Amino acid sequence: MKFRYKGFDVGGTAVFNTIEAASVIEATEALRRQGIFATEVVDADRASGLSKRKRVPRLGVRLKNLAMFTRQLQVLVATGTPLAQALSALQRQATSASWGEVVADLRSRVEAGAALSSAMAEHPAYFDSICRSLIAAGESAGNLPAMLDRLAVLVRKQLQVRRSIVGAAIYPALLVVVAAAVLVVLLTFVLPRFAELFKSLDTPLPPTTQFLMSLSAGLRNYWWLLLALAIPLAGCAMAWLKTESGRRTIDSLVLRLPQFGAIVKSFATARLTRILGILLQGHVPLIEALQLTRGACSNHHYSDLVGGALEAVTRGDSLAVALSDERLIAPSVREAIVSGERSGQLAPLLTTLADFMDESNEVTVRALTSILEPLILVVLGVLVGFVAVSLFLPLFDLTAATGGG
Repeated sequence: MKFRYKGFDVGGTAVFNTIEAASVIEATEALRRQGIFATEVVDADRASGLSKRKRVPRLGVRLKNLAMFTRQLQVLVATGTPLAQALSALQRQATSASWGEVVADLRSRVEAGAALSSAMAEHPAYFDSICRSLIAAGESAGNLPAMLDRLAVLVRKQLQVRRSIVGAAIYPALLVVVAAAVLVVLLTFVLPRFAELFKSLDTPLPPTTQFLMSLSAGLRNYWWLLLALAIPLAGCAMAWLKTESGRRTIDSLVLRLPQFGAIVKSFATARLTRILGILLQGHVPLIEALQLTRGACSNHHYSDLVGGALEAVTRGDSLAVALSDERLIAPSVREAIVSGERSGQLAPLLTTLADFMDESNEVTVRALTSILEPLILVVLGVLVGFVAVSLFLPLFDLTAATGGG
């Protein structure tokens, strides 16, 4: 069996590695004979599984931590601070315990002689393959500060795009929640009181009022049935969305939505070109860069597109020809890639193109939000007005009939 251990050697230096042994006792004894005092010896497979289950940060938290980490580490390393000392400083100013543990583990491994990219590989939930590849390229080229700077730019752009989308969606989502809450209150608390009044009047009700009264009675009498149906349906929907066919169906549906589909394509293209450009600027080989970019594509159609481009480039075709699907890639983007390949400046051109597309996408999102917010308010006003008119219409009819009598 393979065991993972942590401990100290005779010089007091922290060490950690793996060792083959039949049991924990034999592993501890073998380490003692090597002059290592073990403080922790665990099954390597079990420890890896526990680490993966324990440390699964949210995407926003991961990007925020990684953005600060790469920028601060780049500044420290660029000014001549030893890597282990820089990691120790970042560990002390970690904002969360889990992130502090990750940085502490990186520091311990680097102090033991491991490369930073190898240490990051032990925490794939925090450092993805793109991050590790850029760090490895910087270490092999002896230019780690430049790679950290490129990685910091990439992560900050991803975080900026995420914040712009989330920020644009917060207010419309809040309006929808408020609208739903107002309607539920009207149907479950207000309408029943009017129903008793209408019964005492003993007058025929308009069709809209009858519809609202029936809907209110159904919600109050059969809410448990609706809840019993909604929970299993929601569970089945979530399980289906986790399947390959479910994700592909949603990806296809999102791309076909009017107006919104074009925005999704633009964001996906900007992300693809930025990641590929950053990797190529970091002197990552094109084949490896395409493989990493394919893994970073969240939409299956773009993942398949990059996979086809990988096969085409392997055969010797140009990247522009491989990325010629106009359903996913705009013709202007393809022509820009052609120009970049001809001039030998593909990497900087891709990052410049991504900057332009991200700026355009932010303007589009703000414009769409400015249209969507008043539209939701109008729909909310119409619904509330419909309920109010339906409630007071019988009273108006009764007043008119009494006045006429």
